[in-house]
Amino acid sequence: MIYLLLFWTFFKIGLFTIGGGAAMLPLIQQEVIGNGWMTEDMLINIVGIAESTPGPIAVNVSTYVGSMQGGIFGAICATLGMVTPSFIIILIIAKFFTNILNHRYIVGALEGVQPVIFGLIIATGIYFGLKAVLPDLSVNVGQATVDWRAFGILFGLIFCEAVYMLWKKKTIPPIAVIISSAVLGMVVYAF
Repeated sequence: MIYLLLFWTFFKIGLFTIGGGAAMLPLIQQEVIGNGWMTEDMLINIVGIAESTPGPIAVNVSTYVGSMQGGIFGAICATLGMVTPSFIIILIIAKFFTNILNHRYIVGALEGVQPVIFGLIIATGIYFGLKAVLPDLSVNVGQATVDWRAFGILFGLIFCEAVYMLWKKKTIPPIAVIISSAVLGMVVYAF
Protein backbone atom coordinates (compact mmCIF):
# COMPACT_ATOMS: atom_id res chain seq x y z
CA MET A 1 0.00 0.00 0.00
CA ILE A 2 2.87 2.42 0.79
CA TYR A 3 4.22 1.93 -2.74
CA LEU A 4 0.96 2.96 -4.35
CA LEU A 5 0.66 5.91 -1.97
CA LEU A 6 4.22 7.04 -2.77
CA PHE A 7 3.56 6.77 -6.50
CA TRP A 8 0.22 8.59 -6.32
CA THR A 9 1.50 11.36 -4.03
CA PHE A 10 4.46 12.20 -6.23
CA PHE A 11 2.40 11.71 -9.40
CA LYS A 12 0.04 14.47 -8.21
CA ILE A 13 2.97 16.73 -7.39
CA GLY A 14 4.56 16.11 -10.79
CA LEU A 15 1.25 16.62 -12.60
CA PHE A 16 0.13 19.86 -10.97
CA THR A 17 3.39 21.75 -10.59
CA ILE A 18 4.82 24.00 -13.28
CA GLY A 19 8.23 25.55 -12.98
CA GLY A 20 10.62 22.81 -11.98
CA GLY A 21 11.94 21.43 -8.74
CA ALA A 22 12.13 24.55 -6.63
CA ALA A 23 8.50 25.34 -7.41
CA MET A 24 7.57 21.80 -6.33
CA LEU A 25 9.12 22.07 -2.88
CA PRO A 26 6.10 23.65 -1.16
CA LEU A 27 3.86 20.84 -2.43
CA ILE A 28 6.43 18.20 -1.51
CA GLN A 29 6.70 19.72 1.96
CA GLN A 30 2.92 19.72 2.43
CA GLU A 31 2.50 16.12 1.27
CA VAL A 32 5.54 14.59 2.98
CA ILE A 33 4.94 16.24 6.35
CA GLY A 34 1.16 15.83 6.02
CA ASN A 35 1.54 12.07 5.48
CA GLY A 36 3.86 11.87 8.49
CA TRP A 37 6.69 10.45 6.41
CA MET A 38 9.27 12.74 7.99
CA THR A 39 9.63 15.79 10.17
CA GLU A 40 10.20 19.29 8.86
CA ASP A 41 13.86 19.21 9.95
CA MET A 42 14.42 15.89 8.19
CA LEU A 43 12.88 17.27 5.01
CA ILE A 44 15.10 20.35 5.14
CA ASN A 45 18.16 18.09 5.41
CA ILE A 46 16.92 15.96 2.51
CA VAL A 47 16.38 19.08 0.39
CA GLY A 48 19.96 20.17 1.18
CA ILE A 49 21.30 16.80 0.11
CA ALA A 50 19.08 16.70 -2.99
CA GLU A 51 20.20 20.20 -3.97
CA SER A 52 23.87 19.23 -3.86
CA THR A 53 23.55 15.92 -5.74
CA PRO A 54 23.32 15.68 -9.53
CA GLY A 55 19.89 15.75 -11.09
CA PRO A 56 16.64 17.64 -10.62
CA ILE A 57 15.93 18.48 -7.00
CA ALA A 58 12.31 17.27 -7.03
CA VAL A 59 13.30 13.89 -8.46
CA ASN A 60 16.11 13.57 -5.90
CA VAL A 61 13.79 14.46 -3.01
CA SER A 62 11.14 12.01 -4.19
CA THR A 63 13.78 9.29 -4.45
CA TYR A 64 15.06 9.97 -0.92
CA VAL A 65 11.56 10.08 0.56
CA GLY A 66 10.57 6.90 -1.25
CA SER A 67 13.72 5.17 -0.08
CA MET A 68 13.11 6.15 3.53
CA GLN A 69 9.50 4.92 3.38
CA GLY A 70 9.76 1.80 1.26
CA GLY A 71 13.37 0.95 0.56
CA ILE A 72 14.57 0.56 -3.01
CA PHE A 73 11.09 -0.27 -4.38
CA GLY A 74 9.68 2.76 -2.57
CA ALA A 75 12.36 4.94 -4.17
CA ILE A 76 11.49 3.57 -7.59
CA CYS A 77 7.73 4.13 -7.06
CA ALA A 78 8.19 7.70 -5.81
CA THR A 79 10.60 8.57 -8.61
CA LEU A 80 8.34 7.09 -11.27
CA GLY A 81 5.42 8.98 -9.77
CA MET A 82 7.36 12.24 -10.02
CA VAL A 83 8.56 11.84 -13.63
CA THR A 84 5.61 10.05 -15.25
CA PRO A 85 3.35 13.13 -15.66
CA SER A 86 6.09 15.12 -17.41
CA PHE A 87 6.90 12.17 -19.64
CA ILE A 88 3.27 11.71 -20.67
CA ILE A 89 2.71 15.43 -21.25
CA ILE A 90 5.84 15.75 -23.39
CA LEU A 91 4.81 12.69 -25.44
CA ILE A 92 1.36 14.18 -26.04
CA ILE A 93 2.77 17.56 -27.01
CA ALA A 94 5.34 15.99 -29.32
CA LYS A 95 2.75 13.78 -31.01
CA PHE A 96 -0.28 16.01 -31.35
CA PHE A 97 0.57 19.61 -30.65
CA THR A 98 3.73 20.50 -32.54
CA ASN A 99 2.64 24.12 -32.93
CA ILE A 100 1.02 24.46 -29.50
CA LEU A 101 3.58 26.95 -28.20
CA ASN A 102 2.64 29.38 -30.97
CA HIS A 103 -1.00 29.52 -29.88
CA ARG A 104 -1.81 32.81 -28.18
CA TYR A 105 -3.84 31.23 -25.34
CA ILE A 106 -1.04 28.82 -24.48
CA VAL A 107 1.52 31.61 -24.59
CA GLY A 108 -0.76 33.73 -22.38
CA ALA A 109 -1.25 30.90 -19.89
CA LEU A 110 2.49 30.26 -19.64
CA GLU A 111 3.19 33.95 -19.18
CA GLY A 112 0.45 34.10 -16.55
CA VAL A 113 1.94 31.35 -14.40
CA GLN A 114 5.47 32.82 -14.46
CA PRO A 115 4.87 35.21 -11.53
CA VAL A 116 3.33 32.40 -9.49
CA ILE A 117 6.32 30.14 -10.13
CA PHE A 118 8.67 32.98 -9.25
CA GLY A 119 6.74 33.59 -6.02
CA LEU A 120 6.85 29.90 -5.08
CA ILE A 121 10.60 29.76 -5.63
CA ILE A 122 11.22 32.95 -3.63
CA ALA A 123 8.91 31.81 -0.80
CA THR A 124 10.69 28.46 -0.64
CA GLY A 125 14.08 30.17 -0.52
CA ILE A 126 12.95 32.52 2.25
CA TYR A 127 11.40 29.66 4.20
CA PHE A 128 14.49 27.46 4.07
CA GLY A 129 16.74 30.42 4.78
CA LEU A 130 14.72 31.34 7.85
CA LYS A 131 14.63 27.71 9.01
CA ALA A 132 18.43 27.61 8.74
CA VAL A 133 18.96 30.59 11.06
CA LEU A 134 15.76 30.25 13.13
CA PRO A 135 15.43 26.45 13.59
CA ASP A 136 12.44 26.55 15.96
CA LEU A 137 10.55 29.21 14.01
CA SER A 138 7.47 27.06 13.43
CA VAL A 139 7.28 25.99 17.08
CA ASN A 140 7.33 29.40 18.81
CA VAL A 141 7.09 32.19 16.30
CA GLY A 142 7.31 34.90 18.94
CA GLN A 143 10.17 33.27 20.84
CA ALA A 144 12.33 31.83 18.04
CA THR A 145 15.99 31.46 18.91
CA VAL A 146 18.62 32.37 16.37
CA ASP A 147 21.20 29.80 15.28
CA TRP A 148 24.07 32.27 15.14
CA ARG A 149 26.43 29.71 13.65
CA ALA A 150 24.15 29.20 10.62
CA PHE A 151 23.63 32.94 10.42
CA GLY A 152 27.42 33.46 10.45
CA ILE A 153 28.02 30.86 7.74
CA LEU A 154 25.29 32.34 5.55
CA PHE A 155 26.52 35.91 5.79
CA GLY A 156 30.16 34.85 5.62
CA LEU A 157 29.47 33.17 2.30
CA ILE A 158 27.46 36.17 1.07
CA PHE A 159 30.35 38.44 2.02
CA CYS A 160 32.87 36.20 0.24
CA GLU A 161 30.67 36.13 -2.85
CA ALA A 162 30.39 39.93 -2.86
CA VAL A 163 34.15 40.41 -2.48
CA TYR A 164 34.88 37.82 -5.18
CA MET A 165 32.41 39.49 -7.54
CA LEU A 166 34.04 42.89 -7.00
CA TRP A 167 37.53 41.46 -7.38
CA LYS A 168 37.13 38.99 -10.26
CA LYS A 169 33.95 40.41 -11.88
CA LYS A 170 32.31 36.96 -11.82
CA THR A 171 30.57 34.70 -9.33
CA ILE A 172 32.06 31.89 -7.30
CA PRO A 173 31.34 28.50 -8.92
CA PRO A 174 28.35 26.81 -7.22
CA ILE A 175 30.34 23.67 -6.41
CA ALA A 176 32.87 25.80 -4.51
CA VAL A 177 30.02 27.37 -2.50
CA ILE A 178 28.57 23.92 -1.69
CA ILE A 179 31.95 22.50 -0.63
CA SER A 180 32.79 25.63 1.39
CA SER A 181 29.40 25.46 3.14
CA ALA A 182 29.91 21.80 4.00
CA VAL A 183 33.41 22.38 5.36
CA LEU A 184 32.33 25.44 7.35
CA GLY A 185 29.35 23.51 8.73
CA MET A 186 31.59 20.64 9.84
CA VAL A 187 34.07 23.00 11.48
CA VAL A 188 31.56 25.35 13.11
CA TYR A 189 29.15 22.68 14.37
CA ALA A 190 31.88 20.32 15.59
CA PHE A 191 32.91 22.80 18.28
